[in-house]
Amino acid sequence: MNTISSQNPFFETYSTPHGTVPFDKIKTGDYVPAIHEGIRRQNAEIDAIIRNPEVPTFANTVLAYEKSGEMLHRVGTVFGNLLSAETNDDLQELAKEIMPMMSEHENDISLNEELFARIKAVYEQQDKETLNPEQHKLLEDIYNGFVRNGANLQGEAKEKYRALCKELSLLTLQFSENNLKETNDYKLVITDKSQLAGLPESAVEAAAETAGEKGVEGWVFTLQAPSYGPFLTYADSRDLRRELYMAYNTKCTHDNASNNLEIVKKLANVRMEIAQLLGYDNFAEYNLQERMAQNSESVYKLLDQLLEAYTPTAKQEYAEVQALARQAEGEDFVVMPWDWAYYSHKLKDRKFNIDDELLRPYFELNNVKEGVFSLATRLYGITFKKNPNIPVYHKDVDAYEVFDKDGKFLAVFYTDFHPRAGKRSGAWMTSYKEQWIDEKTGENSRPHISIVMNFTKPTQDKPALLTFGEVETFLHEFGHSLHGMFANSTYGSLSGTNVYWDFVELPSQFMENFAIEKEFLHTFARHYQTGELIPDELVQRIVDSSNFNAAYACLRQVSFGLLDMAWYTRNTPFEGDVKAYEKKAWEKAQILPSVAEACMSTQFSHIFSGGYSAGYYSYKWAEVLDADAFSLFKQTGIFNPETAASFRENILSKGGTEHPMTLYKRFRGQEPTIDALLIRNGIKK
Repeated sequence: MNTISSQNPFFETYSTPHGTVPFDKIKTGDYVPAIHEGIRRQNAEIDAIIRNPEVPTFANTVLAYEKSGEMLHRVGTVFGNLLSAETNDDLQELAKEIMPMMSEHENDISLNEELFARIKAVYEQQDKETLNPEQHKLLEDIYNGFVRNGANLQGEAKEKYRALCKELSLLTLQFSENNLKETNDYKLVITDKSQLAGLPESAVEAAAETAGEKGVEGWVFTLQAPSYGPFLTYADSRDLRRELYMAYNTKCTHDNASNNLEIVKKLANVRMEIAQLLGYDNFAEYNLQERMAQNSESVYKLLDQLLEAYTPTAKQEYAEVQALARQAEGEDFVVMPWDWAYYSHKLKDRKFNIDDELLRPYFELNNVKEGVFSLATRLYGITFKKNPNIPVYHKDVDAYEVFDKDGKFLAVFYTDFHPRAGKRSGAWMTSYKEQWIDEKTGENSRPHISIVMNFTKPTQDKPALLTFGEVETFLHEFGHSLHGMFANSTYGSLSGTNVYWDFVELPSQFMENFAIEKEFLHTFARHYQTGELIPDELVQRIVDSSNFNAAYACLRQVSFGLLDMAWYTRNTPFEGDVKAYEKKAWEKAQILPSVAEACMSTQFSHIFSGGYSAGYYSYKWAEVLDADAFSLFKQTGIFNPETAASFRENILSKGGTEHPMTLYKRFRGQEPTIDALLIRNGIKK
């Protein structure tokens, strides 16, 4: 073995607990050699499949392909995850080399004519093999994957496809880097204490800590959620609210190196071109073929249903906030986007006498974590045990072993809660290892799951005290993690969250329902100083206020869905004005006055550099499912073990082994309707 491979942790099987990633041993210089080696190994594995003199079968072709590229997948997973959770200038520079290399390799495989010929032979003869449903699904997915990745293209078209994929890889990377840079570079520095008027102590303390970290006097507010959100909600200074709002909502539109306006056009056009090259009218048609929605007509039908149902109430909500603001500011006052959170909060406080600062003391992070873990124990019997011997990628990350109700090891679970310079904004769940079963030995290789958040940090005087919204976010990402942890499929590519994109949000949004259940809140919500359980009347206020401005929130999500569909249902290249196009696209879902300079598209990572291109509607699609699913728990009891066992068995453990509607109907006994969501949001009685 040469020196590089003997010192590179990616080259060998990990000798860590449960074969977890040896983060403590990985150096930046390890990635490129390991990726080169991973590519070399997979090429050899693909070559062995092609050179096999035997007639193509499921075992010697499809299964062999499914198992190929193990090392490359391992390296790429770690690199990709850390690029989001713990990046730095070196990794970002490396990404410019690695991403195109990976894209080129993937194209080499998907455009390999000899490999596709064998897979096609198995696909066309599948009735001659006695395949079980899971094998059938794997074969179908792999065959369709090749076709959708250009396997049927010939000559110039094939080379064009390669070039477009490479361009797409670089553009998405550049889009993300620009967004992260603009987010990290901005700071609102306040040195005059009077300008902090209205802000709660928690926000002021956090801003002082940030100022200290950045080496400046006074208080610093940033564009990261735990800083930005409270400022817009509580700061009395309208000028400063406007300043922060404009900084956030004009990200990547400025005349500098981080401008994404041209990149947005290119991303929309490249995706359109790829789809048309593959024989589709537009990118949405291509993408939705493998979604529950199936086509853009179904997406627009859902968005239009929501628009019709929620718009009258959303307009009433705006009028109510406007009326309150005018009492304070005069009859000519117009509530602008930088005023919405501020006056909405005042109205909510007047109506329900509740706000985040009143609730924060009851949501100390460790207690919330214990509450969420205990909820999983109560529903499914699983338990969590912290293991300090499992390596982590940052000192803020904790690693847990998860055990099933019978005591068997179920999964590794990483938690990463607080913002830092190397972490992108938002919250997400990911995995470092998929679950799969060895068909020869029957060994069930368990998954390694991670949730990454940007929650309010502890200060010198206080532990991390979460907002109610952050509690909901925790439950959401934890729902994704259960989908990963309970995975029980034979094949890694069908396990866990490897499901249709508009089904993947069901387990996560389902868990959010528990946030307003008194029985759940009473298990953990204690005052961090006194230990007092959250009072019943405060819980009732949470429940009563849970639908406050729900219609406005729904239309905001619908507007994002409309914007997404506008970019990806195009069948001609876009060369126009991005801001003007955006405003037209989501016009009918806008409740607040429009701001000329603001632009969502230039920072809309979900649809331009994430996985939600022509898929943002899936949040609302899954909300219909989750409201319908939770209505069964409400009927049988929210902790009902039989209902939970059915949800685990039919939804959480099945991954992508069957069509999601088949799985859903097996759990629920019927197809979902929009009614449960309308009832939950108080739109329909």
